[in-house]
Amino acid sequence: MYRDVEGTLIILVRHGECEGNVKGKFRGRTDFPLNERGLVQAQDLALELKSFPVKYIYTSPLSRARQTAEAIAEQCRIEVKVEEKFNNIELGSWEGRFKKEIAQEYPKEWELWVNNPEKLKVEDMETLYDVQKRAKACLDSLVSRHNGETLAVVSHRAVLKPLISACLNIASPYFWKIHLDTASYSLLSHKKDKGYCLVQLNQTKHLKEYVTEWV
Repeated sequence: MYRDVEGTLIILVRHGECEGNVKGKFRGRTDFPLNERGLVQAQDLALELKSFPVKYIYTSPLSRARQTAEAIAEQCRIEVKVEEKFNNIELGSWEGRFKKEIAQEYPKEWELWVNNPEKLKVEDMETLYDVQKRAKACLDSLVSRHNGETLAVVSHRAVLKPLISACLNIASPYFWKIHLDTASYSLLSHKKDKGYCLVQLNQTKHLKEYVTEWV
């Protein structure tokens, strides 16, 4: 499919599985590394993306994203570049905690998280709007720099969902209208006269197994 894409091709990658995914924890910037299955997923994803003409790969600094990016970079024989603006959302006191505990201790905030997280504002926590703003500005800069080429971005669902919505001008609430599994990839194209176009979303055919998350 990518051979038919004109302009710049952006491969958006969600990192492979980590402990926080399977145990139902809020991750944020807690630095969970890939678990055993996540490492396998990263290798399967890397083999899948080997056929793409990837020239650049940018990653969140967190281990789970960086390990995923390194697997892809090894197959594509390119250098990994860490980009802080693709770091995960900062969740403050929620980070590393079980979602069921947060639901009990913060019922009103939890209700917002599961229904309209774009409106969620908690002290010491980054908003999805702030995440969206920094990630979109960074992607725009990279697309301008690498016009007409193929680049990959490895990040987190709380970054990639706002980013996709910004690229496509999807109005809030958008977060739960977009689904991304661990070690999935999505494709965006960009042309100067038309902007961004979603070519493919949440591709997982390369994965033998994964645990899907809906909250």
